[in-house]
Amino acid sequence: MKGAAVELYYDPFDHAIDDDPYPVWQRMRAEAPLYFNDRYNFYALSRYDDVVAGLTDWQTYRSGRGTTADILFSGIEVPPGILLFEDPPLHDLHRRLLSRVFTPRRMLAVEDMVREFCCRALDPLRDADGFDFVADFGAFMPMRTIGYLLGIPEEGQQQIRDFNDKNITVANEAEDISPTIFADTIAQFADYIEWRADHPSDDLMTDLLNAEVDEPDGTRRPLERTEVLAYTAMVAGAGNETTARLIGSMGQLLGEHPEQRHELAADPALIPGAVEETLRYDPPSPVQARYVARDVELYGRTLSEGSYMLLLNGSANRDDSHFPNPDRYDIHRTGGHLSFGQGIHFCLGAALARLEARVAFEEVLRRWTDWDVDYDNAFRAHTSSVRGWARLPVKTR
Repeated sequence: MKGAAVELYYDPFDHAIDDDPYPVWQRMRAEAPLYFNDRYNFYALSRYDDVVAGLTDWQTYRSGRGTTADILFSGIEVPPGILLFEDPPLHDLHRRLLSRVFTPRRMLAVEDMVREFCCRALDPLRDADGFDFVADFGAFMPMRTIGYLLGIPEEGQQQIRDFNDKNITVANEAEDISPTIFADTIAQFADYIEWRADHPSDDLMTDLLNAEVDEPDGTRRPLERTEVLAYTAMVAGAGNETTARLIGSMGQLLGEHPEQRHELAADPALIPGAVEETLRYDPPSPVQARYVARDVELYGRTLSEGSYMLLLNGSANRDDSHFPNPDRYDIHRTGGHLSFGQGIHFCLGAALARLEARVAFEEVLRRWTDWDVDYDNAFRAHTSSVRGWARLPVKTR
């Protein structure tokens, strides 16, 4: 006698699901492409074509009330300047401003700095029996890079990262999130901004302090200090956690696929492709929350204005209607992914994240070609905005 079918249930706050959401997402694509969770009152789209359509339709699916489930569901007011949580026309004005400071010139200068940070982290570990891809490396290098870009001294960077870690750790309920989360996050940068205003340098904070924003009526004005603070906080948070999780995931996946790892060691030109496949296979930011700004018809059902929608780009990346053998990790795969989003909210820091991950594994594979993941001591982070390993120790001998 067959057992009763297990009810399909998806919950972004459930740690057991978050540890491995892919089987649930596979069922959602097959059984409930428009899924509804009545506990938190949200819908979710999981198929590739539906997620692409949702990500590119900002008039229907809006970001201005939060793009993580906890922020959106809590109803907390989002301050201006958090580009991830904005809609046009304000989003377009702010994105144009930030794109002027993420210039090719600055990215060129960053590569040598990233390599230096990698060497500083990895060289002391060469004679050890192993290391932790996150604690010893992945958490260190992206914060150093962002700190360098922003102009935050090294002694203050770990404190900022610890604060961000605490703030984004998943609560058990959406209501548990602090109503002052944005004010608290922004406030930690106030002293740095004030100091930089009196001591300008060639960094992002100085650029923001000197920047002017184009208003819709054609006039220009300097950024207000609160806007500079919001931009700085956003860049520090968004540019740190996702890359740390990407490095952890790639370390784990290459630990599980020694043949592909040896290919990369023999031919480092293959590393960029491995970064892309890691982003597809296990994206650091797999869920994008939106609120529905106008009634929309999906799968014979009317979603009313004000509904909550989760666009599951992590599920879309495993959709077998778009990706052959989607559950196979293959560094030679081509065809792209949705891990940096799509449309007007395509990740502004994508080039930086790709650069950091490429350089990181060039330097790792220059030192070690073999490692085994110590799963007994590895554990995942549970955060509202990113998925990945909090600790990923490996044994190298």
